[in-house]
Amino acid sequence: MKRFHDFGVEKAKWITFVQSDFFPNNLKAAKAKYEPLIRKFGELLQTAKTPQELYLLIMKEPMSKRIQLLRIFRKYVSPDTSVEMLKRSGKASELLTEFGDRFRSIELVRERFDSRPQLDEALIALLHEYEDRGKKGYQLTSIFFEWFRRKYGDRFILEGPEGAGKDIELNGVFRDYPTSRPVDFIIQNPSNLPLVIGFARYDSDRGGAQEDDRTGGYGNAVREILRYSDKKGLNLKILFVNEGPGLLLGSMWRDYASLEEISEGRVMVVTLKMLDERLTEEWIKE
Repeated sequence: MKRFHDFGVEKAKWITFVQSDFFPNNLKAAKAKYEPLIRKFGELLQTAKTPQELYLLIMKEPMSKRIQLLRIFRKYVSPDTSVEMLKRSGKASELLTEFGDRFRSIELVRERFDSRPQLDEALIALLHEYEDRGKKGYQLTSIFFEWFRRKYGDRFILEGPEGAGKDIELNGVFRDYPTSRPVDFIIQNPSNLPLVIGFARYDSDRGGAQEDDRTGGYGNAVREILRYSDKKGLNLKILFVNEGPGLLLGSMWRDYASLEEISEGRVMVVTLKMLDERLTEEWIKE
């Protein structure tokens, strides 16, 4: 069987693009969604006496609004703190203690906010980009799930979130698994015995240090899963379903190919166009 490395000679032919919206075609729908959120941010901004109070007011909003409001907050008030840091409601007081002194003054935030149009197309476009970031990965997962169930649905069980959803934690599948390792899907036999542990990723434009961190992290995951598998006599395999033009950048293709070398025959990296050729019933269950 050909390895992922062997497809690298014509690698551009083996990737699939998940289409993005063209600007400004996507702006009309984005305006309808984000204009009310910008207006709500303005209302909270007028109510709050300090930037810290503004943050706490946002944290009281329903989750459906809170994340987008925090993205606006980050742009205007605290660009050094990530939304991931800001959104942890149980750590709100701790965040204010550690980073609250870095917030822009409420007077300056109001001045800057008021200087922008109510229908701020620049901000709306930025917020819409956040929304798009995860969608391609969700589409990739959905396409893979559809292909797998069409081809192998009568022989194997595919478990995992399609689209948005919580990852599978391996210590929830194997009670004595040593970490909470999150994975994207698991292929099981009809008796619900796990056979293949899966990861799915759409790489748009990653490169450099982020590229090294990701494939290095995957390498650690492979070794950890295989150690556990060998210890328990499970013969687990690991499948990476990867897509996107990011695979063509830097050393990404070579780095993913090196994952297969960790344990030849037990680790497979594929794009969607490789599925029919490489992901065979024999590999899954042998």
